[in-house]
Amino acid sequence: QVQLVESGGGLVQAGGSLRLSCAASGSRFSINTMGWYRQAPGKQRELVATMTSGRHTNYADSVKGRFTISRDNAKNTVYLQMNSLKPEDTAVYYCQLKFPSGYDYWGQGTQVTVSS
Repeated sequence: QVQLVESGGGLVQAGGSLRLSCAASGSRFSINTMGWYRQAPGKQRELVATMTSGRHTNYADSVKGRFTISRDNAKNTVYLQMNSLKPEDTAVYYCQLKFPSGYDYWGQGTQVTVSS
């Protein structure tokens, strides 16, 4: 059974930083694509960043240059370093694990609130 547990969310002032973590269990972590998505109130869930098993990354235009995704396969953990946070980054952030088959799992989400 795959489980994803996110942590690191919280309240931060605009311009500040947070680092989210997502610890995975129950899967061969290194072969999977890991990703971060977010959902703001009243909006659809949207991609923030992904990293493949080969460490290729993809970022939403809105976070390029501010957010960095990374992974530590030895710890089965993916991170999202968020710098220069803006109020519009406020959302629940979800971790995604996607198997090579395309099947995916989601974490429970962690709230990030950026005050102006």
